[in-house]
Amino acid sequence: QVHVVESGGGLVQPGGSLRLSCTASGRTFSRDAMGWFRQAPGKEREFVAAISKSGDNQYYGDSVKGRFLISRDNVKNTVYLEMNGLKPADTAVYYCNSVAGLRPNYYGSGSWGQGTQVTVSS
Repeated sequence: QVHVVESGGGLVQPGGSLRLSCTASGRTFSRDAMGWFRQAPGKEREFVAAISKSGDNQYYGDSVKGRFLISRDNVKNTVYLEMNGLKPADTAVYYCNSVAGLRPNYYGSGSWGQGTQVTVSS
């Protein structure tokens, strides 16, 4: 079981960039695909991005494709989300988790952390 702590959120201007970090613990980290999800107020949790066990493959939700980049460092047990061209619609609490399922229906298969708040506003 992978346990995670997200960090790096904050208040950003539209068009700005932000880098989120997810530090994970657990023996199986390097053997799990990892991903980012987000949940806006009053909305269901949404898949954002996923990365394969080795980091060789990345997958993105349609709403962030071309703007966000996911990466991982298995030595540091850390997953990153580079967020570029941020829009107000990106405002949400961002969570990371191990990922399972088939596209487009990825889901978090581990324990959920507290997440980190990202607010995009002028």
